[in-house]
Amino acid sequence: MTEHPGSTAAPSDIRSALLQRFRVGEEKPFHLSDYDPADTAGLPLDKAQGKALLKIAKKRLFELQELLYANGTTSLLIVLQGMDAAGKDGTIKHVMSGVNPQGVSVTSFKQPGPQELLHGFLWRIHINAPAAGRIVIFNRSQYEDVLVTRVHPELLDREHLPGDVGTPAFWKGRFEDIRHFEHYLSRQGTLILKFFLHISREEQRNRLLARLDDHDKRWKFSGSDVKEREFWDQYQHAYEEAIGHTSRPYAPWFVVPANHKWFARLTVLETIIGTLEKLAQKPPVMDPVFSHSLDTWRAQLGEEKE
Repeated sequence: MTEHPGSTAAPSDIRSALLQRFRVGEEKPFHLSDYDPADTAGLPLDKAQGKALLKIAKKRLFELQELLYANGTTSLLIVLQGMDAAGKDGTIKHVMSGVNPQGVSVTSFKQPGPQELLHGFLWRIHINAPAAGRIVIFNRSQYEDVLVTRVHPELLDREHLPGDVGTPAFWKGRFEDIRHFEHYLSRQGTLILKFFLHISREEQRNRLLARLDDHDKRWKFSGSDVKEREFWDQYQHAYEEAIGHTSRPYAPWFVVPANHKWFARLTVLETIIGTLEKLAQKPPVMDPVFSHSLDTWRAQLGEEKE
């Protein structure tokens, strides 16, 4: 890929740096405090250059998505998690704006309803998993059931669960269930990428204030956003536990610094591209008989006169 003017790093080099820097491995204990929400990976980029690279990357994602859809053997599940105002909706809008909507869908998981609560917590997740050849984005996900319910364990009372709930053994079991579920999806041909959009408490405050100051965006504001800020430390601990227990080679977590929206979007997009490129997919090979019939139809159409 060609270099972007004003940058000393080619997009491929940037992609490699982002993949290595923000992926959560199993080699050492995971601590969320080791990640700076304002980090930009030391890349020689400013906001304008980042946006320019984002535009280039969108074109590449479009090419890779077409191959994924055409081959119809592998699917991609993208999980987006983050505190309120972390930028999940904006990331979906900007990162996926260049793809063919025929092969992409977004599922936003709200609080489970009565019917969903009668089933196990992964039931509604599984039925929304991507079909072969498609990309599905989860705006919130199965992880809400080890995040919100962990900070507010009283919510577990609605889930018709047997035995003791909210104990260390209970949460350990849920982490195991999630790992097994994601491993199962992986063995069925689903690539899984999980992104935690990491913002600081001060940045969240600024974004919530910006929503209130912009009358066209006030509809995005909810009083619960402010109330949940009271549990900031508890959520940070819950995320740390969830990410540390469930980041695996078949379903890795990426802690994406998200104080700078342009950087978060570029990181997510480049990570997706890097993952799809590893598939080294090529256009499907046509059946020779069918290919010959196409040549015949081509000749027939070419002979027609207006």
